[in-house]
Amino acid sequence: MTMKHAGLVESAEHGVATAIKGGGDIAQATIDTIAKTLAAALKDAGKVGTSASEAIADVASGAIHGAAGVGAHLGDAAKGIVVGILRGAREGGSEVMDTIGHIADVVIRDTAEVGGELGHATTGLVAGAIQASKELGLNTEKAASSAAHGALKAADRVGTTALETVRRALTRTISGVKVVLQEPFKGTRAK
Repeated sequence: MTMKHAGLVESAEHGVATAIKGGGDIAQATIDTIAKTLAAALKDAGKVGTSASEAIADVASGAIHGAAGVGAHLGDAAKGIVVGILRGAREGGSEVMDTIGHIADVVIRDTAEVGGELGHATTGLVAGAIQASKELGLNTEKAASSAAHGALKAADRVGTTALETVRRALTRTISGVKVVLQEPFKGTRAK
Protein backbone atom coordinates (compact mmCIF):
# COMPACT_ATOMS: atom_id res chain seq x y z
CA MET A 1 0.00 0.00 0.00
CA THR A 2 1.44 3.35 -0.96
CA MET A 3 1.68 6.30 1.41
CA LYS A 4 -1.29 8.11 -0.18
CA HIS A 5 -3.47 4.98 0.07
CA ALA A 6 -2.45 4.39 3.68
CA GLY A 7 -3.30 7.99 4.55
CA LEU A 8 -6.79 7.80 3.06
CA VAL A 9 -7.53 4.42 4.68
CA GLU A 10 -6.29 5.74 8.03
CA SER A 11 -8.28 8.96 7.68
CA ALA A 12 -11.51 7.06 6.95
CA GLU A 13 -10.81 4.56 9.73
CA HIS A 14 -10.16 7.25 12.33
CA GLY A 15 -13.06 9.43 11.15
CA VAL A 16 -15.61 6.62 11.29
CA ALA A 17 -14.36 5.32 14.65
CA THR A 18 -14.52 8.81 16.14
CA ALA A 19 -17.97 9.53 14.71
CA ILE A 20 -19.39 6.24 15.98
CA LYS A 21 -17.85 6.68 19.43
CA GLY A 22 -19.50 10.13 19.48
CA GLY A 23 -22.80 8.29 19.77
CA GLY A 24 -25.98 8.20 17.85
CA ASP A 25 -26.91 6.34 14.72
CA ILE A 26 -24.02 4.21 13.35
CA ALA A 27 -25.26 4.38 9.76
CA GLN A 28 -25.74 8.16 9.85
CA ALA A 29 -22.37 8.78 11.51
CA THR A 30 -20.76 6.62 8.81
CA ILE A 31 -22.66 8.33 5.99
CA ASP A 32 -21.62 11.81 7.10
CA THR A 33 -17.98 10.90 7.70
CA ILE A 34 -17.57 8.91 4.49
CA ALA A 35 -19.27 11.50 2.27
CA LYS A 36 -16.94 14.23 3.57
CA THR A 37 -13.81 12.07 3.45
CA LEU A 38 -14.47 10.84 -0.08
CA ALA A 39 -15.48 14.25 -1.44
CA ALA A 40 -12.20 15.69 -0.14
CA ALA A 41 -10.20 12.73 -1.50
CA LEU A 42 -11.78 13.01 -4.95
CA LYS A 43 -11.15 16.74 -5.01
CA ASP A 44 -7.47 16.02 -4.37
CA ALA A 45 -7.34 12.85 -6.51
CA GLY A 46 -6.15 14.60 -9.63
CA LYS A 47 -3.40 16.30 -7.67
CA VAL A 48 -1.97 13.06 -6.27
CA GLY A 49 -2.77 10.65 -9.10
CA THR A 50 -5.30 8.54 -7.21
CA SER A 51 -8.18 7.21 -9.26
CA ALA A 52 -11.75 7.50 -8.03
CA SER A 53 -11.97 3.72 -7.84
CA GLU A 54 -8.89 3.53 -5.61
CA ALA A 55 -10.18 6.33 -3.39
CA ILE A 56 -13.55 4.59 -3.00
CA ALA A 57 -11.86 1.30 -2.08
CA ASP A 58 -9.56 3.02 0.42
CA VAL A 59 -12.41 4.90 2.11
CA ALA A 60 -14.63 1.77 2.28
CA SER A 61 -11.78 -0.29 3.70
CA GLY A 62 -10.91 2.29 6.32
CA ALA A 63 -14.55 2.64 7.32
CA ILE A 64 -15.01 -1.09 7.94
CA HIS A 65 -11.83 -1.25 9.98
CA GLY A 66 -12.86 1.83 11.96
CA ALA A 67 -16.35 0.48 12.68
CA ALA A 68 -15.01 -2.94 13.64
CA GLY A 69 -12.38 -1.37 15.87
CA VAL A 70 -15.04 0.25 18.05
CA GLY A 71 -17.34 -2.77 18.02
CA ALA A 72 -20.02 -1.19 15.82
CA HIS A 73 -22.64 -3.27 14.02
CA LEU A 74 -21.07 -3.83 10.59
CA GLY A 75 -24.47 -4.04 8.89
CA ASP A 76 -25.21 -0.46 9.91
CA ALA A 77 -21.70 0.60 8.95
CA ALA A 78 -21.96 -1.13 5.53
CA LYS A 79 -25.22 0.68 4.84
CA GLY A 80 -23.60 3.98 5.77
CA ILE A 81 -20.58 3.26 3.60
CA VAL A 82 -22.66 2.76 0.44
CA VAL A 83 -24.80 5.85 1.00
CA GLY A 84 -21.83 7.97 2.09
CA ILE A 85 -19.68 7.00 -0.87
CA LEU A 86 -22.43 7.64 -3.40
CA ARG A 87 -23.16 11.02 -1.81
CA GLY A 88 -19.47 11.89 -1.68
CA ALA A 89 -18.80 10.75 -5.23
CA ARG A 90 -21.93 12.45 -6.62
CA GLU A 91 -22.01 10.03 -9.49
CA GLY A 92 -24.96 9.34 -11.72
CA GLY A 93 -25.94 6.95 -14.47
CA SER A 94 -24.65 3.46 -15.11
CA GLU A 95 -21.36 3.97 -13.26
CA VAL A 96 -23.34 4.06 -10.01
CA MET A 97 -24.20 0.38 -10.37
CA ASP A 98 -20.54 -0.48 -10.98
CA THR A 99 -19.55 1.61 -7.96
CA ILE A 100 -22.10 -0.18 -5.76
CA GLY A 101 -20.66 -3.55 -6.81
CA HIS A 102 -17.12 -2.30 -6.15
CA ILE A 103 -18.07 -1.02 -2.68
CA ALA A 104 -19.75 -4.35 -1.85
CA ASP A 105 -16.66 -6.25 -2.93
CA VAL A 106 -14.37 -4.19 -0.68
CA VAL A 107 -16.73 -4.24 2.30
CA ILE A 108 -17.19 -8.03 2.24
CA ARG A 109 -13.45 -8.61 1.79
CA ASP A 110 -12.60 -6.34 4.72
CA THR A 111 -15.44 -7.62 6.90
CA ALA A 112 -14.01 -11.12 6.49
CA GLU A 113 -10.54 -9.75 7.26
CA VAL A 114 -11.67 -8.24 10.58
CA GLY A 115 -13.73 -11.32 11.49
CA GLY A 116 -17.05 -9.50 11.19
CA GLU A 117 -20.47 -10.97 10.51
CA LEU A 118 -20.75 -11.29 6.71
CA GLY A 119 -24.52 -11.73 6.77
CA HIS A 120 -24.99 -8.40 8.55
CA ALA A 121 -22.57 -6.65 6.21
CA THR A 122 -24.39 -8.09 3.19
CA THR A 123 -27.83 -6.93 4.28
CA GLY A 124 -26.38 -3.54 5.20
CA LEU A 125 -24.81 -3.19 1.76
CA VAL A 126 -28.08 -3.99 0.02
CA ALA A 127 -30.06 -1.66 2.30
CA GLY A 128 -27.55 1.12 1.60
CA ALA A 129 -27.72 0.53 -2.14
CA ILE A 130 -31.51 0.73 -2.00
CA GLN A 131 -31.48 3.94 0.06
CA ALA A 132 -28.87 5.60 -2.16
CA SER A 133 -30.65 4.57 -5.36
CA LYS A 134 -33.89 6.13 -4.08
CA GLU A 135 -32.02 9.36 -3.28
CA LEU A 136 -30.51 9.37 -6.79
CA GLY A 137 -33.77 8.41 -8.53
CA LEU A 138 -32.35 5.10 -9.78
CA ASN A 139 -33.79 1.60 -10.04
CA THR A 140 -33.73 0.08 -6.55
CA GLU A 141 -33.82 -3.50 -7.81
CA LYS A 142 -30.76 -2.95 -10.00
CA ALA A 143 -28.92 -1.28 -7.13
CA ALA A 144 -29.75 -4.16 -4.78
CA SER A 145 -28.63 -6.66 -7.43
CA SER A 146 -25.33 -4.80 -7.96
CA ALA A 147 -24.61 -4.86 -4.22
CA ALA A 148 -25.52 -8.55 -4.04
CA HIS A 149 -23.31 -9.44 -6.98
CA GLY A 150 -20.31 -7.55 -5.57
CA ALA A 151 -20.81 -9.21 -2.19
CA LEU A 152 -21.02 -12.67 -3.77
CA LYS A 153 -17.86 -12.12 -5.82
CA ALA A 154 -15.90 -11.11 -2.73
CA ALA A 155 -17.34 -13.93 -0.61
CA ASP A 156 -16.42 -16.43 -3.32
CA ARG A 157 -12.78 -15.36 -3.01
CA VAL A 158 -12.93 -15.61 0.80
CA GLY A 159 -14.21 -19.19 0.89
CA THR A 160 -17.11 -21.61 0.84
CA THR A 161 -18.48 -20.68 4.26
CA ALA A 162 -18.37 -16.98 3.42
CA LEU A 163 -20.13 -17.59 0.12
CA GLU A 164 -22.91 -19.57 1.79
CA THR A 165 -23.34 -16.92 4.50
CA VAL A 166 -23.70 -14.17 1.90
CA ARG A 167 -26.08 -16.24 -0.24
CA ARG A 168 -28.25 -16.95 2.80
CA ALA A 169 -28.39 -13.24 3.68
CA LEU A 170 -29.60 -12.47 0.16
CA THR A 171 -32.57 -14.86 0.25
CA ARG A 172 -34.80 -12.49 2.17
CA THR A 173 -36.42 -9.20 1.28
CA ILE A 174 -34.22 -6.28 2.34
CA SER A 175 -35.67 -2.79 2.84
CA GLY A 176 -38.78 -3.87 0.96
CA VAL A 177 -36.89 -5.12 -2.10
CA LYS A 178 -36.49 -8.75 -3.14
CA VAL A 179 -32.89 -9.19 -4.27
CA VAL A 180 -32.56 -10.61 -7.77
CA LEU A 181 -29.12 -12.03 -8.35
CA GLN A 182 -27.40 -11.29 -11.62
CA GLU A 183 -27.17 -14.49 -13.57
CA PRO A 184 -25.08 -16.31 -14.00
CA PHE A 185 -22.98 -15.82 -10.92
CA LYS A 186 -19.98 -17.92 -11.78
CA GLY A 187 -17.66 -18.13 -8.87
CA THR A 188 -15.15 -20.88 -8.37
CA ARG A 189 -17.23 -22.13 -5.47
CA ALA A 190 -20.67 -21.38 -6.95
CA LYS A 191 -23.07 -24.27 -7.20
